[in-house]
Amino acid sequence: MSTTVTATNLTLPAYPSPSSQVHSPTYTAVPQAHEYRLAYNARLNPNRSPREFVKQAKNGGVTLRLAGQDDRVTFPVYGYGASVEGTLDIHKRDGITSVEVQIEGTLMMEELAESGTTNCKLFLNKTILWVKDRVYEAPCPRSLSFSLSLPTTFSDGGKSYPLPPSHEAHLSGLPGFRARINYSISVIAVKPNIIPHAVKSSLLRGGDWTISTPFVYLPRTRPSSPLPPPLVPGQWGIIETSQWKVFPTLIHANQGGHDIMVKLYLPASRTFCIHESIPFHIMFSSSAMSLAAFMPLGPVVTASLKTQHTKIQLLRQTTVDVRNALILGTRTDIWRVDYIGEGAFRHAGEGGAHWIAFSGDIYISPDIKVGGFRAGGFSIKDCIVLTMTPPDISKSPFKELRLTVPVQLATDPCPRDGSGIVGYIDQTGSPSISSSDEFGAPPELG
Repeated sequence: MSTTVTATNLTLPAYPSPSSQVHSPTYTAVPQAHEYRLAYNARLNPNRSPREFVKQAKNGGVTLRLAGQDDRVTFPVYGYGASVEGTLDIHKRDGITSVEVQIEGTLMMEELAESGTTNCKLFLNKTILWVKDRVYEAPCPRSLSFSLSLPTTFSDGGKSYPLPPSHEAHLSGLPGFRARINYSISVIAVKPNIIPHAVKSSLLRGGDWTISTPFVYLPRTRPSSPLPPPLVPGQWGIIETSQWKVFPTLIHANQGGHDIMVKLYLPASRTFCIHESIPFHIMFSSSAMSLAAFMPLGPVVTASLKTQHTKIQLLRQTTVDVRNALILGTRTDIWRVDYIGEGAFRHAGEGGAHWIAFSGDIYISPDIKVGGFRAGGFSIKDCIVLTMTPPDISKSPFKELRLTVPVQLATDPCPRDGSGIVGYIDQTGSPSISSSDEFGAPPELG
């Protein structure tokens, strides 16, 4: 049975000034010169001075050097479709019969209940750098170079999906879960078995020199078009344009009152950079009496979340399903929901006593580093949720409101002039969820 657990930990920075962005995100391994740059991805620029990530085997026999990396980082970082290039320095060559290198990606999921653990390989790419020639008995070279390419996709259930970024998530308690997407590079310098004529095994190959290091896979994504100009109010309400998509809903009145029509406007692409705020517009329209009764529950310009009855927030759902199956028609997944962004309202206009409009921006937590993805039973989805919750529903003139709109997040913004699109690959799919209830009930922020 599906288990829903909500979490409320969200630390937001001081609100920055609103900015712009948008469409389906696109991948690139190398940023253009005019692009906004992530500090930890600057090393991917081929024009910078060469640096290396260096790691040495414990016995000092082998040193691994990875090119194009910042020598100050804990782990190497690679982007979409990147080549893992480097050099292997052999300091103790005696007895080595072959040298091989491999890169791999793995997915580990563990449910903290009876479902156990699942490990699957996303990809494995390896090559032999050198093999001893039995005729000429030439010693192993002192230095061996290599280059292995990261795949851009992986297969799951006969379908192809974008290779997911390095990521880790957990949910404490029972039921709970742990999930990790890890990437690593390993080099093995093979030496003869310690015991002659013995069957090869990992227990007997004690003379082999192995060196391994994790690396971070962070595919760069961005919207394929910039954010549209803001909407403006007219005589009869907000003037709509094709660059903005409207999501209508109703706030139902209690005791025979008039319902309130609500229109939430978001940029049509619903794809946003994690380093920029998400713009929105909202319009409420009804009879003069209903709007007057609603205003104490409506949006207010305030810094206190506890005084807000109407909120617009960005939510992230993390799902883990070790069995990835249906039991009696019910999925076996466990999931948590976190608030990762909060919206601030501004009064935008009104038309007599029959409609009132607000605009604003949703500010994303700086802790967010990756967008949504799916890898086996491990997935992340994001959505914008508009809610109106009366303080006392039994006495309120209106019922609760909850409107859910799926969105996608990208690592980088779109260039303001729309240039530099060539060379980017569109991410497949558009924001979608199976139902408005999939993200569960919103938790209260403390």
